[in-house]
Amino acid sequence: MTNEQTAIRTTYFSIIGNTCLALIKGFTGYFGNSYALIADAIESTTDIFASFLVLFGIKYANRPADKNHPYGHGRAEPLITFLVVGFLITSATVIAYESIINIGTPHDLPKPYTLIVLGAIIIWKEISFRMVYKKGIETNSSSLKADAWHHRSDAITSLAAFIGISIALIFGKGYESADDWAALFASFFIIYNSYLIFRPALGEIMDEHFYDDLIEEIRTVSVGVEGVIDTEKCYIRKSGMKYHVDLHAIVDATISVKEGHAISHRLQDTLKYKIPELGHILIHIEPNDE
Repeated sequence: MTNEQTAIRTTYFSIIGNTCLALIKGFTGYFGNSYALIADAIESTTDIFASFLVLFGIKYANRPADKNHPYGHGRAEPLITFLVVGFLITSATVIAYESIINIGTPHDLPKPYTLIVLGAIIIWKEISFRMVYKKGIETNSSSLKADAWHHRSDAITSLAAFIGISIALIFGKGYESADDWAALFASFFIIYNSYLIFRPALGEIMDEHFYDDLIEEIRTVSVGVEGVIDTEKCYIRKSGMKYHVDLHAIVDATISVKEGHAISHRLQDTLKYKIPELGHILIHIEPNDE
């Protein structure tokens, strides 16, 4: 299975899971008198739309290179990640606003069974986070990692709701707003997680350097290629699930241009074979000064 297929299947998992949980949370929160659970349902609903954006971004980012996009369409993925972050911040703002209103509005205590539902949700969302994030690392997908953090933020809001409802039920009358405070507290966690998602996506757009380990692997593979004496400069840009490389290879200064050309192609082929996540590789031949 290709990275694209893995990422798409993982995104479908997120869409189906978030749809089911949004319905469960919404009905349980409404009938169980818990705004924290309703706020959680709102967050899961935004997750559904965010996952659809991720699905679109993955499919578009993996379209092949064409005349107008010689390096492919990979940069669409961090752009989609920015939109996903926008969904997160919007949901956090709505939750915070509604929580503040509900704190000052008298209402009944939450029902005890809401804790059972929340406990199951917390476990499921943490499992979902770990699974989706692992797939994001395997496929080098920033938008899939962003989708994973949606699961983690959902687990955090559910945990906050669990704590708030527990306080309300333990202390009884006068503590009805505990789960509203929990929802407000959770909204700040969501905003913080939004930053954690946004920062690496911004770095990808700005071609920041995060790839020392990959550069070391490229250099190790390169010096094992016949005709390559050493490597000099090595620059990496991430685009979608691929890494584009500019590499300076040092060869014998006395060989012909034709031989140097053959070495560069041999080096490109070897790097793509040994490190499949590499995309476009530009080799610059440098003569050995010794």
